[in-house]
Amino acid sequence: MQKFGKAQGVGRVEDVRFLTGTARYVDDIAPENALFAIFLRSPVAHAVIDDLGVSEAEAMPGVRLVLTAARLEAAGVTLGMKGVAVANHDGSRGAMPERPVLARGRLRYVGEPVAMIVADSLDAARDAAEVIGLDYSDLDPKLDLAMGGPMVHPEAPQNCAYDWAMGDQGAVEAALAGSAHRVAFEVVHNRVIVNAMEPRVAFAEWDAGRLHLCFSGQGVWVQKGELARMLHLDPADVRVTNPDVGGGFGMKAMTYPEYTCLAAAARMLGQPVRWVSERTEGMLSDNGARDLVVRTELGFDADHRITAYRADVVSNMGAYNSQFGQAIQSELFSKVFTGCYDIQTAVLTAQGIYTHTTPIDAYRGAGRPEAIMTIECAMDNAARVLGVDPFTLRARNFIQAFPYKMVNGLTIDVGDFNHVLSRLQYEANVDGFAARQAGSAQKGLIRGMGIATYIESILGSPTETAHVVYEGDGTVTLYVGTQSNGQGHETVFTTMLAEQTGIDAGLIRVVQGDSDRIASGGGTGGSRSVTVQGTAIRAVVGAMIPAFAAFLQAELGDGVAYSDGRFGAPGSNLRLTLIEAADRARAAGREDLLSHSQTITLQAGSFPNGAHLAEVEVDPETGHVRLDRYVVVDDFGTMINEALVEGQVHGGIAQGFGQAVMENAGFDAQGQLLTASFMDYAMPRAQDLPMFKFVTAPVPSTTNPLGMKGCGEAGTVGSLGAISNAVSDAMAQRGVMRVEMPFTPLRVWSWLHDASEKGAAAVTV
Repeated sequence: MQKFGKAQGVGRVEDVRFLTGTARYVDDIAPENALFAIFLRSPVAHAVIDDLGVSEAEAMPGVRLVLTAARLEAAGVTLGMKGVAVANHDGSRGAMPERPVLARGRLRYVGEPVAMIVADSLDAARDAAEVIGLDYSDLDPKLDLAMGGPMVHPEAPQNCAYDWAMGDQGAVEAALAGSAHRVAFEVVHNRVIVNAMEPRVAFAEWDAGRLHLCFSGQGVWVQKGELARMLHLDPADVRVTNPDVGGGFGMKAMTYPEYTCLAAAARMLGQPVRWVSERTEGMLSDNGARDLVVRTELGFDADHRITAYRADVVSNMGAYNSQFGQAIQSELFSKVFTGCYDIQTAVLTAQGIYTHTTPIDAYRGAGRPEAIMTIECAMDNAARVLGVDPFTLRARNFIQAFPYKMVNGLTIDVGDFNHVLSRLQYEANVDGFAARQAGSAQKGLIRGMGIATYIESILGSPTETAHVVYEGDGTVTLYVGTQSNGQGHETVFTTMLAEQTGIDAGLIRVVQGDSDRIASGGGTGGSRSVTVQGTAIRAVVGAMIPAFAAFLQAELGDGVAYSDGRFGAPGSNLRLTLIEAADRARAAGREDLLSHSQTITLQAGSFPNGAHLAEVEVDPETGHVRLDRYVVVDDFGTMINEALVEGQVHGGIAQGFGQAVMENAGFDAQGQLLTASFMDYAMPRAQDLPMFKFVTAPVPSTTNPLGMKGCGEAGTVGSLGAISNAVSDAMAQRGVMRVEMPFTPLRVWSWLHDASEKGAAAVTV
């Protein structure tokens, strides 16, 4: 198995340009002659479009084009976007109503794009948008997660997008009926807005009938395929690029309506067109996340071992199927819905409901944070109801022997969940909690402790290609099919190639995010990047070293071998690096040795896992929740650069804290977003978070030759449950037996105030 270690302290290769202001994001490289686009968006959640008058806007100074759905269709553009449909429990497919790139006939959510204005300047485009005559007749919006209500799409009776199920319902009901204890619990997952530092942004340009779309995203091939389909182009005539990207988090992994409109407008005008989303615009139109309710029931025998588990999910889809939306809280939720526990009798049902709100799709973890938070909150509640220590209850029910086939059919190859949990207890000084709790009480504060164990299933394509080219200037270019959004991929992949070949890291350049320069790739998402791309890099090294050795045999003699970064042979004093070998191959006309490519497909995924512990202090006078201590023990298998891994975990925890304590997308009764700016939508700051203690307890994976397990989303997967359980623990001390995210001061104060008024009676929300 490949071992990594030399580069643990290597700094991030890409940081020099990020910190010196020389990084190049989409808006930095837009063509100088690009026109400016803005979008007229729906001001209401649900209405019939009576008229859309654009002639006055077209006559405004500086305006070049006003696009509507009708004009796009007249130009031969396919309006309907693609999406994933999951299988219903009866064998049919989920609903697939058309999602047009520009609204036609109806308005279905506030922020839906209705028209695109292209002008010489942003001011001219904005002025023109003001005079477009959008006449509509209001309709009642559908906003709740119940079946029925105002119809969103005729293709979805009762507004049900899908009705999915997995497991044996009868067996679960029988097991629950025979259980010594049955504990029901409901978990509410609030809606959040992603708010990447760099908003969505793109430009489109044409050259000799060939399209180039540059956008801030997480990969280029999905977008390339959609543009080719919707604009009726040969895929060879479409180039898509991602330059430096300022955050993606899943929200930028899918296609959006704006990109097709930009491409069509640039073709019509024969001039590049650029667009940058403004922050409020992004809050209205970027795919939202989470927004589901899960009702659970756990059965236990007399020894508190789990006999059965049932989870019933109702999820908000928003107004349309976003690209992966149907799969998030059904198929992806199911990947880990039984967590780290030995549960063979389980059932999961999942329904998606259309509402007149912004579509919902993937956000860091994509279904796995929701599944883990659900079972971990249910387990903590069960421990409280049964009067059992939460550490003991978990340890008693952990999977003990590996490989282990879960009820969902996936097999966890390796793990040591008991060790991870006991290590967490030690690192977090759980024995000292009572003293810390007493210290908080002396200050008039309530201290709560919460834990969450987690397992994650790596998602995305198992196939990836690595391509290495030896350039004439003595450098090496590594082409990869993933796309960094700030994770440090260039550092990781440079390190891997350098350590496996002996090539100086300063001579290696990583190229990503260009469909012309890289034939295929899976993009970034599902924590797949380093595991799959790293295996491809290993494979290309394994192919090119024997090829160079065979070439050098004539010069070095028989028995050419490669060690310590050099080729040598018995009886020869000459030792050559790979760069020197490439120079000799070039001189000999062996161009075939200057470019090496390998494609791999992993046969199974890996399962990162770990345990999080949070301690909070709640001020009963104000309702303020302060995260005081945080410890995490993670099993990521083999790691290349621990500093990068820790950074990913820190970021994930921060995002989990944001959702748990302060973030929430709120709508009024008419479907208007009430949290459409940072004046109303709270985001975590550095001052809100303590220093995190990060510890690793690796058990290398056996499903890939590097022993790796992805780390990009794990921080969020574990943190939601840990923080929620810590707040629940604190509130239970004052008689509040059920709480829901986000734990804002007003909500927390209200629960405590109600509990105080009712005395010892338990309070629920």
